[in-house]
Amino acid sequence: MIKKALLYAVLACGAAITTFPFLWMVTAAFKTIGEASAASFSLLPRQWQWHNFVEAFQAAPFGRYFFNSFLVAFSVTACVILTSLMAGYAFARLDFPGRKSLFAVVLATMMVPFEVTLIPNFRLIHLLNWYNTYPALIVPWCANAFSIFLMRQAFMGLPGDYFDAAKVDGCGHLRFLVWIAAPLVKPIIVTVGLFAFLGSYNSLVWPLIVTGEESMRVVQVGLTVFSLAEGVRVHLLMCASTIVILPTVALYFAAQKYFLEGSISAGIKG
Repeated sequence: MIKKALLYAVLACGAAITTFPFLWMVTAAFKTIGEASAASFSLLPRQWQWHNFVEAFQAAPFGRYFFNSFLVAFSVTACVILTSLMAGYAFARLDFPGRKSLFAVVLATMMVPFEVTLIPNFRLIHLLNWYNTYPALIVPWCANAFSIFLMRQAFMGLPGDYFDAAKVDGCGHLRFLVWIAAPLVKPIIVTVGLFAFLGSYNSLVWPLIVTGEESMRVVQVGLTVFSLAEGVRVHLLMCASTIVILPTVALYFAAQKYFLEGSISAGIKG
């Protein structure tokens, strides 16, 4: 009984520490700039400043920023799911020369820091005349090694009898992948999609580098408009950040069941 009480106490403390920054961000959105900038742990504002949200969204064209972010994030997510499904299935079920070596090379790319490929990727974007275009924001992130690894592990966990039975019925690899294998690994697909969406939606450095026009900016870049030479308008930044984070929170809660199932199964299969 005492152990359980201690466990709950530790978990409660961890939850409080984790959620406090988020709660502070939300309440700071309703404070004056003086209250929000003060070195204080006070959550509730003295007087609720509801007009902060109007002022924050008048500071920049956030409607356009949100459109760009959603377009890029959903496009990247769709492409990552497609490429990881096909590549993961190929590495798991197709027997071709150099399969293990090629998969090892794919995994090795996970150890290459983003900063190493930043300049080569930007140079390639420049040579393709993609600067200030949607392809520059989407194409470089249409596949990643981690998603391929997750999908391969999921397909490796499927019994081989499924494919043998489908093959007897005249089902080819593509048809088996679309109609049988993919529905069986839906939790992993949702997990891959969540990671891809969050990674694209929260991206800052790459969109900042490959876009120069305001019409091509995304919301994460839009948040930088509150950092001025004279200082950061903290209260307005917290307003915009609160709205910007809502889609990711809503998406996570909507797909929470599949995300947990996918995370668990990815860890025990293969």
